[in-house]
Amino acid sequence: MPRSPRYTDEELLAELVASAKRLGRSPTMREFRVDPAARPHPQTLVTRFGSWNGAKRRAGLVARRFATRAELVRQLQELGRELGRTPTGADLVRRRGSMPSKSLYWQAFGSLRSALRAAGFDVPVARERAERAVEDGVRVARRLRRLPNFEDWARARRADPGLPSEWQVYRLFGGGKGAWKVFLGRVERKLGDVVSEQPLGRRPVVRASPGARGRSGAPREHGPRGEAPR
Repeated sequence: MPRSPRYTDEELLAELVASAKRLGRSPTMREFRVDPAARPHPQTLVTRFGSWNGAKRRAGLVARRFATRAELVRQLQELGRELGRTPTGADLVRRRGSMPSKSLYWQAFGSLRSALRAAGFDVPVARERAERAVEDGVRVARRLRRLPNFEDWARARRADPGLPSEWQVYRLFGGGKGAWKVFLGRVERKLGDVVSEQPLGRRPVVRASPGARGRSGAPREHGPRGEAPR
């Protein structure tokens, strides 16, 4: 009578998942082998499931080095559904144990932005992102009844995570000295267009003076050229 296997498929996969949780990411064969709490030898999983990555896929883990383009796209789509928005590079970093690395997306698609487009997400080019930032700036300015400074924007983003960060806006408009002022100038011109298009009798936006950190609202201190303000 043939001898029964020491581990069932379910037990082997459970061992792999438990090791991933202890490690904080999908384990390599070496990491699994040196995991003191992992009982089976990694070769047992390779023999049972055909390959190490085949075992990881059966366990619902990411094949960290050899994921297919279809698997990478599926992971992004699932993450997007979980977040309710387009994933970012920071989201991948925070989920190192369950998501492929940014570098793997770069290798497979040329950039994370291209990978997101392949996954069906709306990923605007830089010019479109700048235009959307200006539209966001108009909405924030109308709520504040003045042009926003860096701190205003940071507070607005905490209330609305859909906004780009103040640093993203800063980089969209040059990333150097005067970048925030350029952004505010675009917002102010857009506000003027919005007001001019309002029907007669509607009260226009009141623009109080910007915050105390300078006329543009940008921080007064700047680092060396090319660096973000301190």
